[in-house]
Amino acid sequence: MDAQGRGRADDVDPADQWVLNPNTGEYELRLSPSAPQSGIPGPRRAAPSPSRMGAPGSRTTAPAAPGRDVPPPRRRRGAPPEEPLPGRRGRRPVKQKSKAKKALLWTGGTMAFVLVAGATGGYFYLKHLEGNVGTTDVGDAAASSFSKDEAFNILIIGTDKRTGEGNEGYGDAGSVGHADTTILLHVAKDRTNATALSIPRDLIVDIPDCKTKQEDGTDTVVAGQDGVRFNRSLGERGRDAGCTMRTVEGATGIKPDHFVMADFNAVKTLTTAVDGVEVCVENAVNDKKSKLVLPAGTSKVEGERALAFVRTRHAFGNEGDLDRIKVQQQFLGSLMRKMTSGDTLTSPRKLLKLAEAATNALTVDEAIGKVGTLKDIALELKQVPTKNISFMTIPVVDNPAETIKATVVVDRTRAPAIFDAIAGDVSFTEVKKQEKKEKADVAARLKGTKSAASDVRVRILNGGAAGGSAQQQLAHLQTEEGVTKSENAGNAEAALAKTTLEYAPDQADQARRLADIMGLSGAAMKPGKSVTNAQGLPAMTLTLGKDFKGAGVKLNSSTAAAPNVDKSTADKAQCAS
Repeated sequence: MDAQGRGRADDVDPADQWVLNPNTGEYELRLSPSAPQSGIPGPRRAAPSPSRMGAPGSRTTAPAAPGRDVPPPRRRRGAPPEEPLPGRRGRRPVKQKSKAKKALLWTGGTMAFVLVAGATGGYFYLKHLEGNVGTTDVGDAAASSFSKDEAFNILIIGTDKRTGEGNEGYGDAGSVGHADTTILLHVAKDRTNATALSIPRDLIVDIPDCKTKQEDGTDTVVAGQDGVRFNRSLGERGRDAGCTMRTVEGATGIKPDHFVMADFNAVKTLTTAVDGVEVCVENAVNDKKSKLVLPAGTSKVEGERALAFVRTRHAFGNEGDLDRIKVQQQFLGSLMRKMTSGDTLTSPRKLLKLAEAATNALTVDEAIGKVGTLKDIALELKQVPTKNISFMTIPVVDNPAETIKATVVVDRTRAPAIFDAIAGDVSFTEVKKQEKKEKADVAARLKGTKSAASDVRVRILNGGAAGGSAQQQLAHLQTEEGVTKSENAGNAEAALAKTTLEYAPDQADQARRLADIMGLSGAAMKPGKSVTNAQGLPAMTLTLGKDFKGAGVKLNSSTAAAPNVDKSTADKAQCAS
């Protein structure tokens, strides 16, 4: 250290060095008067690089300064001391309003979704955090950039690679890092809701040919495999996270935009950073294999015990992977509640520890490898209320090809409705829709007289809704709504994301009646031309898109038809059994 940093600097609580700048409403790092702040970071002692993921990637780790949670600033030689900005000194910052809680948030962990909050601490500290994050070039498997104005899908991967002290009892010895725990996180465009869809590691899938970048910078194509376990889409034969992303798209029809990945150490470091997470078990646990010991009821776990909790397969249910997924989802909900609690968001000490732990835990695709981009994504995630974050698992059935049941396959009777809802940006929870104000001419399509339901003539096409939707909606319109002059016209030529109603100018009153019945927006109404129905009369065309929620369910209602699967939300505490 230079002269300004000597003395008792190492004894100073880092949290006491963060003060509120009244000009910006944010916390900023300010040292004592004997150590004026500068824009140049002080010297650092090298520290061992933390354990990383098994997939190919690159990182540059900026070691932390000795004895500090943040790198100590240093003056340029000969430069006069800078005057500290106004603000509190010598005491921990008091709780401020929401604008003082601007956070650096992100996800990570073995089960893979951890909201992390960190106060803004200056350009050089953010660059230090950026150096912690590992990146992998997955080519066109990921989007080239992140957009704040769109819905997005992030594939969160926890690997079974044994790295770090104390992890010998977990995962497969010598594993290159398979996809042990995987969650496809969909965040709605309006940020009112999100869906976290777990993908079983023993799910039988087809892995496509995958282009991967080697350590020497060259590209190679790893041959695909049909009818193998999902967890082999990562690590094996050099497959990277991009291959896992492509495998998910092939199995679900949903394209992940980005990925984040972490190994066993993540859940240990992140739970320790927040001083533990509460979990609940219905019965006392004494698992000899994971060494997890918990009394019945609520306990707080962190570090090694937290990892044992999310990894054990023998303490709950039928001791299988599907039961373990449920426990991990419950743990994740508890961890998210802890991350977003006032106790965490108003503690500079915890925010700094979380920022360090989270960035050290992550490997991401190159498009989101900048801390500024991670912060942007995290702030978008922060807008979603925990009560509207749904956890569910891909519906599966036992693999019919096996005599001794060890793997599962997608349940084709239940899963497609879930895949379509996620692809169509439809919520599985009750939310208040934040409708964007439509342009006056579009909104005007809903204004005016409405014809009687019995006068509405419409042909119904299925343009991307679940199979049988056109016939089901036809039956509902005829028997429940009095739209008797309606008919099923089969499938549309192309799939649509949104349901539309096309009509001729002289059919506007019919269109407004049908829009009222179905909850169509002005944007869904398409002035155009009529078609001829089976009776040779002019009719409107209703095309059911992927956003269609079921017969009789209005398009402007808040949720999709409830899927026949187990579902939980992040706001509710549950006990594992």
